Amino acid sequence: MEKLAVIVPCYNEEAVIEESYRRTMAVLERLSNPVEIIYINDGSVDRTRFLLDDIAAKDSRVKVIHFSRNFGHQPAVTAGINNCDADLAVIIDADMQDPPELIPDLLALRARENANVVYCVRNSREGESFFKLFTSKMFYRVMNYMSEVQFPLDTGDFRLIDRKVMNEFNRFKERGKYIRGLISWVGFSQVPFYYEREARIAGETKYPLSKMLKFASTAMLYFSKKPLRLATSLGFISVVVGIILAVWFTLGKIYGFSNAEVGWTSIMTSIIFFGGVQLLTVGVLGQYVGILFDEIKARPEYIIDEKKNFS
Repeated sequence: MEKLAVIVPCYNEEAVIEESYRRTMAVLERLSNPVEIIYINDGSVDRTRFLLDDIAAKDSRVKVIHFSRNFGHQPAVTAGINNCDADLAVIIDADMQDPPELIPDLLALRARENANVVYCVRNSREGESFFKLFTSKMFYRVMNYMSEVQFPLDTGDFRLIDRKVMNEFNRFKERGKYIRGLISWVGFSQVPFYYEREARIAGETKYPLSKMLKFASTAMLYFSKKPLRLATSLGFISVVVGIILAVWFTLGKIYGFSNAEVGWTSIMTSIIFFGGVQLLTVGVLGQYVGILFDEIKARPEYIIDEKKNFS
């Protein structure tokens, strides 16, 4: 019988963690599989650590990983996968927006399709603003356009993966992981599961606009070289525009139709355009150099302070 683990990253989730445990374990106890829950405390500063330790002390099926500080959602999920010895794993957030009651359906679909990955596609997303819904849809579509690998649209990290996928994932050494992209990149048999995403049962979102932008930037730069090609294209366009302007002003000076000596507007437009292209190009290059710098330093993706119920 295949062992199932549920990987749950947590950051300041004191308002939901007990309900998360109760609902998730209620589902797992109805399964015939050996089960466990792996909570990763991503440096929470509220009572999340105390609550997780209390749950782990009462239930040996609950494993807990405490980070030394806040490293981020993706490193937390990575730690869960790295420390999982189960045959199957479900990745789910603690806020209950992704219902744990769907886990048996994911298992059934996986068995029926003989799949390695069952990724969950949101038909709807309750409790989220129009701005977040719109930017999320745009993000996935831009990512698919920019990347060499096609990603499923409107998905999150909520998914079921098997041991084969986990083994391949554990081979990845890059620090800035975009997990749903990496799992798509791995390949194997992957099938969608459609569901209605619920609103948070309590607490606040851990992805404000600043973190969403950073997440999108990491995903884009780690999975695509097209921004570099875009910078090259803009440079080429600026050269062409510069040549055309030079020819235009020269002929205008000779034949008297451009009033070149008066052309303050055209000069300022040219300066702003070329300066903008140069700054954009340098900025894109700087982002890639920054990524290389982080990778060369080879610092650990996360640091574990303490583990509970791990043998």
